[in-house]
Amino acid sequence: MSNESIPLRRDVPQKDTWDLSKLFKDDDAWKAGLETYEKEAEKIPSFKGTLGKSAKNLAAWMNYLRGLEILEERLGYYSELRQAEDEGDSAARTMTGRFMMAASKANAAASWAAPEIMAIPEADIKKFIKSSLLGEYRVYLNKLLRYRQYTLSDREERIIAMHAEGEGACGDAFSVLTNVDLDFGTLNTPEGKRPLSQSTWSVFMENPDRDFRKKVYKKFYGNFENHKNTLAALYSGQVKQDVIKARIRGFASARAAALYGDNVSESVYDNLIGTVGDNLAPLHRYYHLRKEALKLNELRHYDVYVPLVSDVKKTTSWNEAVEIVGKALAPLGDEYVNTLKAGLLGRWADRYENKGKSSGAFSAGSYSGDPHILMNYKDDSIRDVFTMAHEGGHSMHSWYSAANNPFMHYNYTIFEAEVASTFNEELLFRYFMKESKSPQLKLYMVNKRVDEILGTLYRQTMFAEFEKRTHELEGQGSPLTVDVLRGEYRGLLEKYFGSEMVLEKESDLEGLRIPHFYRAFYVYKYSTGISASLALAERVMSGGAEERDDYFTFLKSGGSRFPVDSLKAAGVDMSSPAPVEAACRVFGRLVDQLEKMLMG
Repeated sequence: MSNESIPLRRDVPQKDTWDLSKLFKDDDAWKAGLETYEKEAEKIPSFKGTLGKSAKNLAAWMNYLRGLEILEERLGYYSELRQAEDEGDSAARTMTGRFMMAASKANAAASWAAPEIMAIPEADIKKFIKSSLLGEYRVYLNKLLRYRQYTLSDREERIIAMHAEGEGACGDAFSVLTNVDLDFGTLNTPEGKRPLSQSTWSVFMENPDRDFRKKVYKKFYGNFENHKNTLAALYSGQVKQDVIKARIRGFASARAAALYGDNVSESVYDNLIGTVGDNLAPLHRYYHLRKEALKLNELRHYDVYVPLVSDVKKTTSWNEAVEIVGKALAPLGDEYVNTLKAGLLGRWADRYENKGKSSGAFSAGSYSGDPHILMNYKDDSIRDVFTMAHEGGHSMHSWYSAANNPFMHYNYTIFEAEVASTFNEELLFRYFMKESKSPQLKLYMVNKRVDEILGTLYRQTMFAEFEKRTHELEGQGSPLTVDVLRGEYRGLLEKYFGSEMVLEKESDLEGLRIPHFYRAFYVYKYSTGISASLALAERVMSGGAEERDDYFTFLKSGGSRFPVDSLKAAGVDMSSPAPVEAACRVFGRLVDQLEKMLMG
């Protein structure tokens, strides 16, 4: 799509946009809602000192908090989604800013509440929780009380809350530096001069011209080389902050603090790294296959993203894609399929690109509104059909969670979030492989699936191992200098790519350009998520009604269970290495299949 053909937001047909009216009718209604929120938040201090007196008093606070937080969620989602429609819309950005200031003020004002609840004598709080007045808050309160040993005094908690806005400073500075301030220059391409940027980099790395890829690679990482000390200082600052925050609360480590909220044992993290590390042979075999398929004497770091199979030209309209996704997900039953199709054909989704719209895709599921999906759908991209299935998985997970749980514990964790989405992708892959008559399309699908599992299982585990190591070094008092960071990352590149890869001197700079590292111990969840979804997809597709019902138990759990327990109810035990081992075997079989299809 040429830039000239990209419409302005105001010119997009309403039927192709999402409907936010279940959140707020319009911007004026949102502004009125924000005023109501600010006035309601003024009542917060009136509850202070009362929560431990009786179950009735605690219920009064919880009922008040529930109402305030439902309104807060509506306000936040509406303003963020409005901004996503057009990042250049100053009115929408102003709304987001106003909301964030109001929410930060309210959260700081309520910072006394958690310590006060935790200070209630154990015998009293147990009695309170049994009261019918607190029935819908039991899960919330029991999860909160787990933090009793890590909660500080009222004054200390207020200080921490007041510092919350500044916690993202390193990540914000990294984002501004890499996305705004760094000038990567331009490149001569067959289409004329094109800018090199964070977004065009990935496109250029898929170019079949190897000399061009090398030129792009050197030019791109040359900019990171010029700013390596600043980038290292930013990441080091983030790790220091993670470690200090954990120490302040009394956790043994930053990783222990990050995993505590989900009640995930550190052994799950270590099992992932250990199991993937023991199963690198299929990955190394794939890199050997890639070298052979590309007819290279040696595989370089700029050769790992170029497709082995040319993109299959196939036009699929939005409505056709919805039908395909519906057929692929038919094993999940009529309610699931009909609800998702009605949403996609209705106005759950903001379908196509417009000038200023956020790139990529996401699903934003809230308690009050529909699960909204942002896409930039292109009819000529098969990948976008998979993106529709992926985001639809998130949305249906949100739909079932909201429909089956009280607000205070309806939301599922990030640990679970990538399961339902990648589950749908697996079912769509199986559908295409079964129904397609085109050998070229099947070859494309297998290559695509190999690269997706590689990127989600192996690559994210490598990132997780890097995060573990950097935080351990900081915790031990070892300075995270640029040389230390590059050395640690190069060691992992050598481990995961194996002997087939000839690394560039700049290759280890990759570790300084990963934005996910500014949200500590997050990326491992992609790896556990794909492992769980592959196991569950196999279980559902080879099983019967019981296995499908177990999967819906997971979708409906919301936040009523801890994530490992929720997945165990669905039939997969993430406390065991078995699902990760099985995912590695799936990857190995796909590599075998790809090799036969490519090499004959």
